[in-house]
Amino acid sequence: MSLSPYVPIIGLLALAAAFALFSVGAARFAGPLRYNKAKLEAYECGIEPSPQPPGGGRFPIKFYLTAMLFIIFDIEIIFLYPWAVSFDALPIFGFVEMVLFIVAVFVAYAYIWRRGGLDWD
Repeated sequence: MSLSPYVPIIGLLALAAAFALFSVGAARFAGPLRYNKAKLEAYECGIEPSPQPPGGGRFPIKFYLTAMLFIIFDIEIIFLYPWAVSFDALPIFGFVEMVLFIVAVFVAYAYIWRRGGLDWD
């Protein structure tokens, strides 16, 4: 068994690891070492974190509606592409099943629309 087909892959992995190690090492030596209280905090984004109530806070329904909207349309696209590609090979059963699926997606879409999930205020 010859390893010659794997030599470029191993070389690329070695080159990537060497570059990553060099970048981290160079940043440690070349960058300024000015530590302050904000940099030593576990959460650093430039805004002071506000205290949270025990058990976490409540999220507005908009976050969940946006997530539902993404999942609904993502799943719809995942199912519609294969159906569209093999539409000619499917009998009437495939068409009826896809119509039922689109009706179910439309019901979820109507729910999100009624709850205000499409209003981006």
